Amino acid sequence: MTPLPPDWQATFEAYNAAITRRQFFRSTTTGLGVAALSSLLGSRALAADASADTLRTAMTEPWKIAPKAKRAIYISLIGAPSQLDLFDYKPALRNRFKEDLKDYLGGQGERLTGMTAGQAQFPLAPSMFKFAQHGQSGMWISELLPNIAKMSNDLCFIRSMKTDAINHEPANQLVYTGSMQNGKASIGSWLSYGLGTLNADLPSFVVLHAKHSSPFSNVQAISSRLWGSGYLPGKHAGVSLRTQGDPVLYLNDAPGIPRELRRRMLDGLGELNRRSYAQIGDPEIQTRTQQYEMAFRMQTSVPELADLSGESAATYALYGEEARTRGTFASSALMARRLVERGVRFVQIFHRGWDQHGSLPRDLASQCKDVDQACYGLVQDLKQRGLLEDTLVIWGGEFGRTVYSQGTLTETNYGRDHHPRCFTIWMAGGGVKAGSVYGETDEMSYNIVKDPVHVRDLHATILHLMGIDHERLSFKAQGLDQRLTGVVPASVVKGLLA
Repeated sequence: MTPLPPDWQATFEAYNAAITRRQFFRSTTTGLGVAALSSLLGSRALAADASADTLRTAMTEPWKIAPKAKRAIYISLIGAPSQLDLFDYKPALRNRFKEDLKDYLGGQGERLTGMTAGQAQFPLAPSMFKFAQHGQSGMWISELLPNIAKMSNDLCFIRSMKTDAINHEPANQLVYTGSMQNGKASIGSWLSYGLGTLNADLPSFVVLHAKHSSPFSNVQAISSRLWGSGYLPGKHAGVSLRTQGDPVLYLNDAPGIPRELRRRMLDGLGELNRRSYAQIGDPEIQTRTQQYEMAFRMQTSVPELADLSGESAATYALYGEEARTRGTFASSALMARRLVERGVRFVQIFHRGWDQHGSLPRDLASQCKDVDQACYGLVQDLKQRGLLEDTLVIWGGEFGRTVYSQGTLTETNYGRDHHPRCFTIWMAGGGVKAGSVYGETDEMSYNIVKDPVHVRDLHATILHLMGIDHERLSFKAQGLDQRLTGVVPASVVKGLLA
């Protein structure tokens, strides 16, 4: 083994202190650039705790376009609700009850999951639920969603969504990160990165996990990858608020630690981190510093956010009495309104239990009861407060369900397997065409026959509505200019825009 030279420590320190070309441009863009902007903005740029990212929102970025929405709420129904039983009405199928689709599926080149590939027959299962037309568009909506039905004039339905994945984990990753591969940044993180924050005292991206009420629901596991920042700086990851105890761990200072002492400790730690960053240039150091500061500010902002005592009886009547119980979907919907009202850029509500491979009539009805009134309450509450016009609301799952039954089919019971070729979602507010229906499927809700919308197209459209050109917003990682919509062509769906 070759011994280290006697001056190895000085050499190492000199290496760490060296400014590479990349470090130079990074430090000048975030240092000199911000300083120059500060001189132009004067006292406005010197507001307490103003961060470089907050200042950056005042700059002209190449990806920014005129926005229709300032904030978004994504209601994520994990497990994939059945479009056939909720929105994609196919009355002619009632005359084909139990028709074996085995030959038809073979001709379609259908990919089958391991759960149905071994079935001897694939009996056609018409929906057992009643449908009626609603609103100016005449959209067919199931009896399971009476409250969503009565606000159909506020909604933009997309009946022609499609995806590439046939199983839950890759499908969810594609819907919420733009890729079926691990390690990608989530849509909320991209919005945080591209647009910055509207409130320095709260995270720009907040995640809520709503409980399902049915004990029979088939619950899919989900991971933090769906709201993670991937290769983007960690400060852009979604912050999960808890449904029990304090919304955030360690919300209160330890006994005997006064607020002033905590502030001095963070100031000292921040100074050490600034020195480390000057020597090493690792952006993770800045991320940690910003997280410490955000945590300190949240100790003041979160208790006020979580205190629902000031909400009126009329508000609870709108969302449903379940909104008084923390952790319910109704409570999460109300919290989502409070978050966007206070400047949170992106709120994501995860509601699991929508995977009905069997006993669909029982379980789907229960899931719909969890969300129906609260979704109506959320949209109407935003509308009454003048927030809906610049708040984008998205509602949907990761793929659709099959027209054939998984397992035994009876007059009163059936299940449905995964179906990536078509499914339905809806959006509201934020620049979408209210009271409209986009896209069409064939007679069996099997293939799209008009205006297909891929998940990547949905992402491009969401970014467009939020004021971002999806082709220009990128982040250098692993030698590539990474984008939410990736390298496969994606288009803004102009037919969805108001």
